[in-house]
Amino acid sequence: MTTTTTADTPTRAVGTGHTRVEGRDKVTGAARYAGEIPFTDLAHGWLVLSTVARGRITGIDTEPVLAMPGVLAILDHRNAPRVDTDYIGLLGTRPDPTCAAFQHDRVPYLGWPVALVVAETSEQAREAAESLVVHYEQEPHDVDFTGDHPDAYPLDNHGPAVTGKGDLDAELAASAVVVDAQYRTPEEHHNMMEPHAATARWEDGRLELVDSNQGATWVVGELAKLFSLDPASVRVRSEHVGGGFGSKGVRVHQVTAVMAATVLQRPVRVVLTRRQMFSLAGYRSPTTQRLRLGADADGRLRALEHRSLSVTSTVHEFIESSAGASRVMYDAEAHHTANRVVRLDVPTPTWMRAPGEAPGSFALESAFDELAEKCGLDPIELRLRNEPDRGPVSGLPFAGRNLAACFHEGARRFGWADRDPRPRQRRDGRWLLGTGTAAASFPAGAAPSTAAVTAHPDGTYTVRISAADIGTGARTALTLVAADALHTTVDQVHVRIGDSDFGPAMIAGGSMGTRSWSWAVTAAADELRDRLALGAEIPAEGITVRSDTTAAIGALSAAERHSYGAQFAEVAVDVATGEVRVRRMLGIFAAGRIVNPLTARGQFTGGMIWGISMALHEEAVRDRASGGHVGADLAGYHVATNADVPSVEADWIEDHDPSDPVGIKGIGEIGIVGAAAAVANAVWHATGVRHRTLPIRPDRVIEEGAPGA
Repeated sequence: MTTTTTADTPTRAVGTGHTRVEGRDKVTGAARYAGEIPFTDLAHGWLVLSTVARGRITGIDTEPVLAMPGVLAILDHRNAPRVDTDYIGLLGTRPDPTCAAFQHDRVPYLGWPVALVVAETSEQAREAAESLVVHYEQEPHDVDFTGDHPDAYPLDNHGPAVTGKGDLDAELAASAVVVDAQYRTPEEHHNMMEPHAATARWEDGRLELVDSNQGATWVVGELAKLFSLDPASVRVRSEHVGGGFGSKGVRVHQVTAVMAATVLQRPVRVVLTRRQMFSLAGYRSPTTQRLRLGADADGRLRALEHRSLSVTSTVHEFIESSAGASRVMYDAEAHHTANRVVRLDVPTPTWMRAPGEAPGSFALESAFDELAEKCGLDPIELRLRNEPDRGPVSGLPFAGRNLAACFHEGARRFGWADRDPRPRQRRDGRWLLGTGTAAASFPAGAAPSTAAVTAHPDGTYTVRISAADIGTGARTALTLVAADALHTTVDQVHVRIGDSDFGPAMIAGGSMGTRSWSWAVTAAADELRDRLALGAEIPAEGITVRSDTTAAIGALSAAERHSYGAQFAEVAVDVATGEVRVRRMLGIFAAGRIVNPLTARGQFTGGMIWGISMALHEEAVRDRASGGHVGADLAGYHVATNADVPSVEADWIEDHDPSDPVGIKGIGEIGIVGAAAAVANAVWHATGVRHRTLPIRPDRVIEEGAPGA
C-alpha cells in the first residue's frame, strides 16, 4: 500500500500553540513515573547515609537488622559488588565516586551513602535502615566557604579556567569610572517535584533500569562502564520525568539498585527521600565573584575582570563556571576572566539550571547597573554602547545577536521611558518602588543524535528517539516538528521517547535537547518523505528510516550561537519589615524558532520565577559543627510560591540564523539568566541600597536600611 499523505507543503504545526500530547495522561494518573511502575516480586532498597562529615567506618551492626521482618540484605563496603570508575564518561569527566557506592570505608562528607537495606516493602526497608547502627572514627572537617580560601585553584570545565587579553591594570588606571565589587550567591538546590527513583532487574541476561533521568543512553553508557557490561546488554527506560534541572544524570540510587538486583536476582527499587536529595542529587555551588569594570566617561568599557570562586568536594571536581557569563556578553581592551574552585568536605555540586550563567549574570549585570549609575547613564543605554561585534574571548562572529532588539521591545512594553533614574523617588504607602533590568544570554548548542521514523499503512507515523521530556514539553514539540517535516497533521504522528533501545541521542541538558532531537527527527522524516514520494509500497510492518546527525552538526560553521533576553522587574520594598515584593516582571527573548508557544511561554516564565526565587528566597545553609544542612527540606529551604509571582510575562521577537538549518534554540535556561540581577537592580532603585549578596532576605534589607528612610 502507498502512503496516504496528500499534502505537498508543510502544515505549519510548528509555531502554533498545542497542549501537551501526554497532558491528559498526567492529570488522570495514567502516566506513571519511575517510582510508580509495578513489577512482580519487587523488593525495596533504602539508603543509609553517614552521620559524620569526615572519617572512616569502623563497624556496622548488621545482624540485628537482618533479623528484622522482611529484610532481605544489607549492602555495604564489605560485601557490595565492585565497580570500575577508571573511565571518561559522556560529559568528558570521570564519574563522581559517590555513584560508586560502598567501595571503601572512607566518609568524605555528611550524607555519604554507607549502606543499602533491602526489604520486601518500602516501610520495612525504611524502618530497618533507620535501625542500622554504623560506627565511625571521626576526623576534623572543613565546610567553611570563604572568598579568600588559601587552597583555591583554577579548574578547566568545557573551556579554559582562565582567559585574558590586554593590560588590565593599565586600562583600569586610564578609566574615568571604575567599579570594583564582590558578589555572593549561596548554595542552591534543584528540588524538582519528582524525587530520584530507579528500579533495576535482570531478565534473560540483560539489565533493565526503569528510571527518572535526563538521558537514557547517557545512563546506559555509565552503568555499562561501572559494571563492566556490554552496552547492548543494558536497557534504560525513562518515559515520564517530573523535573530534572541538571540533577538527573547518573546517581547513587541507580547504581545501588543495580547492585541489589544483581545480588538478590529480583527487581529492586531505590527512591531518594527529599532530605537525601540534599546530599545525593547535587546542587548549585555557592560563589564569590569579583567584578572590576573600567570605562571612559561615556560608559565605553576599557577593562573587564570577572573572577569567580566556587566549591567542590574532596572526591570529585566540579566547577560553577560563573565567570563564563562575561566571555560572551561584553568586550574590552583588557578582558580577563577566571574560574577557581576550592575543595571542602561537602557533597559534589552539579549542573543546575543555567549552570555558571545564572550566578554569573547576577554578578555581571549587577556590576553593569553600578557602572551605569556612576556614569550617569541609563542602564539599557550602557549595555547598548558596549555591544560587541565578535565573541570577546573566542573572536568568532555572532550567528545573530538580537539582544538590542530585546531591550528595545522590552523597554517599550515595560514603560521604561517613564522611569526616573534616581533611587527612592516612588512610593506607594509604606512601600518604596523601583524598577531594574538585566541582559541574558545562554549558548545555543547541538549534539549528535539518532532518530527513527516509521510510516505505517494506515497513514500514521511513529517517531522513536531516546529523548527525555523532563517537564519541558519536549514530547509535544517533537510531535509538531515531525508533523511539519512529514507534511502531515499532528494527530497522525506518535512520538515515543525515553528508551535507550531507540539509539543514542543528546541528553535533556544545556538547552540542547529539543534542538538536537528536532534535527535528527527532521532528517529522518525528510528522507522518509522522499522515499514515499517515489511511490514506495508500505508493508504491514511499515517503512522505517533512521538518521544520524553527527556529520551535519560537525559541518556547522563555527560561530557564537546564543539565545538572548532582556529582563525587567518592578519591586516594592518595605524597609521597616524587610519585605521585598516583585510586582511585575517582563522578559523579552530572542531564542530562534519557537516550536510551541504554549509550552515555551511556560519555560520562559518558569525560569523567571526561579530567578525571583534565587533573588529573594533560596539559600541552603550549612552548620559548621556538623557539616550538614540546616533544614534540609522544603520547610527550611524556601522557594517562590504563587503569592510571590503576581505578574510574570514572557514574550519573544523574531530571531533567525540563516546559517542554521534547524533554527531552534534552547529555551529551558535562558529565562533564569539575568532575572535575579533585574530584581536586585530594582531593589537598589527602590531603596538606594545595593545588595551584592543573595538572597535579599528581610533581615538583610532591615540591616542595610535605606538612606533617609
